[in-house]
Amino acid sequence: MKYIGLQEQITRNNRKSIALLLSFPLLILGSIYIFVLLLYGSSMKANIILFGIVPYVLIGICLWFYIAFLSHTKIIEKATNSFTLDRKENPRIYNIAENLCMGVGMEMPRLCVINSTACNAFASGLTRKTYTVTVTQGLMDTLTDEELEGVIAHELSHIRNKDVRLLVFSVIFVGILHFISRAITSLMFILGSFFSAVYFGRSQKKDEGKGKLALLPLFAISFFVLILAKIVFATTYFISVLLKFLLSRKREYLADSGAAQMTQNPLALASALRKISVNHSVEKVSATNICEMFIENQSNYFSGFLRVFNSLYATHPPMAQRIALLEQF
Repeated sequence: MKYIGLQEQITRNNRKSIALLLSFPLLILGSIYIFVLLLYGSSMKANIILFGIVPYVLIGICLWFYIAFLSHTKIIEKATNSFTLDRKENPRIYNIAENLCMGVGMEMPRLCVINSTACNAFASGLTRKTYTVTVTQGLMDTLTDEELEGVIAHELSHIRNKDVRLLVFSVIFVGILHFISRAITSLMFILGSFFSAVYFGRSQKKDEGKGKLALLPLFAISFFVLILAKIVFATTYFISVLLKFLLSRKREYLADSGAAQMTQNPLALASALRKISVNHSVEKVSATNICEMFIENQSNYFSGFLRVFNSLYATHPPMAQRIALLEQF
């Protein structure tokens, strides 16, 4: 993949960020509209309800995003058990990062480390004050200076190209849809538990039997509404995840190209990726959204004849393809 230029990439990713900010709320509102339309069977009724709840949905999304915006750095640090690298104890990586930053005229991000023998790294942050490059101890111990420079340049490219911001936006909005889907599942469980307690619990009075029968239609309607909502929002969540993974795969190719241009040594990054590919699983990090940020994250969700769908769920392109492109750079 040919590198398209820093300014053009920044412009494209800014446009994509704006598109994400607009598309995910529209996706949520579209799900609500479809749900109401299927429930009432009337587009007029769906339009009235949709226009009535739009302000509340937008306020809820903005509030969720604001909280995530303020807390995402602490969430990442807690999820990865990372901590700030001490400059005096780690002059090697600081010198590499500073030289790269000075070479392209960018501010030095914060450097953090995960105490793991695995080889991996990721960039995070939404603003200049929160931009961070995190590496594992295993990465620093395993790679040569040139290889480590290639990896740091890759992560700095994510920051320069605004890939980090784009990914965080997508993670936040996909998280909203995931929360809604999980909340509906919880409501179904609560309603099912209440139904079992009412209808199968011991009763001392005969009149209570009639009351239970009277409640049966209400339970049936409630279950139907929740099942319908689950289908609609689960489908929307599935679509949003596929869109997020597609964006994630493209950003890795572009960051590889950016690192090759920054270091003028694509073979060093290719060599680093080979070493990372055989030992990239960070055992202390299990959160899916965090793993997606790493320079390498290969997870096979399907096996057997369903393995053809793994490419759709991949957050990163195949390592062999990335290495081949770097060797042809």
